[in-house]
Amino acid sequence: MKKAKKRVLIVDDSAAVRQVLTEIINADNRMEVMATAGDPFQATERIAREVPDVIVLDVEMPRMDGLTFLRRLMAQRPIPVVICSTLVGAGTQMLDAVVTSGAVDVIAKPALGTRQKLIDTRMQIQDTIVAASHACLDRRKTFRTRENLSADVVLPASSRHAMLKTTDKVVLIGASTGGTEALCRVLESLPDYSPPIVVVQHMPEAFTSAFAQRLNGLCKITVKEARNNDRVMRGHALIAPGGRHTLLTRSGANYRVEVRDAPLVNRHRPSVDVLFRSAAQVAGTNAVGIIMTGMGNDGAHGLKEMRDAGAVTYGQCKDSCVVYGMPAEAKKLGAVGKEIDLSQIAGTIASLIE
Repeated sequence: MKKAKKRVLIVDDSAAVRQVLTEIINADNRMEVMATAGDPFQATERIAREVPDVIVLDVEMPRMDGLTFLRRLMAQRPIPVVICSTLVGAGTQMLDAVVTSGAVDVIAKPALGTRQKLIDTRMQIQDTIVAASHACLDRRKTFRTRENLSADVVLPASSRHAMLKTTDKVVLIGASTGGTEALCRVLESLPDYSPPIVVVQHMPEAFTSAFAQRLNGLCKITVKEARNNDRVMRGHALIAPGGRHTLLTRSGANYRVEVRDAPLVNRHRPSVDVLFRSAAQVAGTNAVGIIMTGMGNDGAHGLKEMRDAGAVTYGQCKDSCVVYGMPAEAKKLGAVGKEIDLSQIAGTIASLIE
């Protein structure tokens, strides 16, 4: 039986943006544009006649701004919302407002660039909207590429064993849809001398810096966007930058990160699979892998490689996920050693302190 397409409502005051987004959405056979609206008042009238599966919402609009509309929507009739704006990546205050107001995810407005850049951007927009349409809100506080590449394009698989001697465990976390709020809950609960952490959260380029700054202001640990050759240290969490892959590397007993340009892996850059594979190769039994809420299968194979290399691996349980996709795929592969609730993740990480 053919699956019904997800119905999308676009709310943006720019006719040009509405047209571009409509073309991008309708080019994906998983969804279709139900309607477009130039402001929240028009959107409210449309929702009264037909409720969409997901709303793509701008921030700056006449008569009522997008955040005010979002807050009212979540209070009266919760619907998955993806914020589409150029503003969210510009600072921590805007990102904080978007996350706390109830948005499922954020995307950057489509911009012209190289052909590959345009293809990548459109594909990410499509996947983000589809993932949002599957979000369980009560658990929260023709532009396709032909290839779905694996981590091999960034880091070849290896049969060699990681060096075992080290002074610290290192924690690798992967998340996607629903992950911004979930990661906030985890990281702000950690003590300031927690094990070193590296995170891949699927976010657009330029958004991860504001996300890291926001977390840094809320947490006892230091949180920053990863830069090439940054050292991975206790009391610190590094967030993989949007648009680039992040790998764990090793020099003696010290871990660092390598930030690298490479093709999309599992339709994402950064990719959780890339980070997890690198951890399997350089950290082995010293690594702890955690796969959290998100749509798709990114991270499943990498987590399996980590477990095969002797790492301890966890998956966020279904009942606490906004979207139980990535953890479910990892579980199917036998990559998840134990499923735990979101509320247990911080305590699990803290228990690793020696």
